[in-house]
This record gives sequence, structure tokens and C-alpha cells, in this order.
Amino acid sequence: MEQTSKDPLHGKRLDAILEELVDYYNGFDELGKQINIRCFNENPSINSSLKFLRKTDWARKKVESLYLYVLRQKKKKGLL
Repeated sequence: MEQTSKDPLHGKRLDAILEELVDYYNGFDELGKQINIRCFNENPSINSSLKFLRKTDWARKKVESLYLYVLRQKKKKGLL
């Protein structure tokens, strides 16, 4: 019998999370307002942000937390 994880982050890649957040907030400008970190506000790109997030635990936790919030918002709006 195969068990499935109830954790919405389980099996989700960081690049997919970041791309979904950038899409949800219509770009890095709004995402940078939600999470005020330099990689989102100064010359942002997916690749440079991924490099930073992979080696900075506190920033990755903020991104994951915002992603969970966005999932709840989408569920409320019936987008999931």
C-alpha cells in the first residue's frame, strides 16, 4: 500500500515553486514586495534567485511559507 504525503511541498522542486510565485505575483516586482530580499529586487532572475535560495535557509523558508499561503489563497478562490 502506497502512502501519499499531505505536505504540499513534498516532491515540489524549488524552481517550480519560484516560477509559480513569480507567475502568481506577475513578476519579481510584486514578489519582491512580498519578500524583501535582494535577489528579487535587484536584477532578478530565476537562476540567480535559485542560487541564493539554495544556500540561504532563512530565505528559502520565507519562499516556501509564501508558497503555502498562495496555495491556500488559490484554494479559497477555487483555482486549485
